[in-house]
Amino acid sequence: MLTIGTLAKKTGTKVQTIRYYEQIGLMPEAGRTEGGQRRYDEAGLDRLAFIRHARQLGFSLDAIRELLDLADNPHQSCAEADSIAQRQLRQVEARIARLEALRTELSRMVQDCDGQSGSDCRVLSVLRDHAECLTEHEDIGG
Repeated sequence: MLTIGTLAKKTGTKVQTIRYYEQIGLMPEAGRTEGGQRRYDEAGLDRLAFIRHARQLGFSLDAIRELLDLADNPHQSCAEADSIAQRQLRQVEARIARLEALRTELSRMVQDCDGQSGSDCRVLSVLRDHAECLTEHEDIGG
């Protein structure tokens, strides 16, 4: 049996995140000692590692919930898991396209800036007036 701290270290997950996953039902509630400390078995470790890896691949919590349901019910078709992964791939590809457009515009801004006067600075000019951007892009910030 593993403590929450040990589970956190083994998976590279913060303790608060593990508690949150329990709270939202991705992780089952852990067993408790008489003193109230959480205890996890190997199945809990495997489940958290699954969640952690899925998060690293960019899957949303809802998608992870769907994938866990499929993993918990192995008699179901793999087609649904494939569909979820394809949806994630399309989202990643769209994000890459947006990032490439941003790279193009930022490169153009930097290249066109002569580094002399702030009043003639291409970077500041483009940031002041979005119409001066030559590339279509969306806000991808956080």
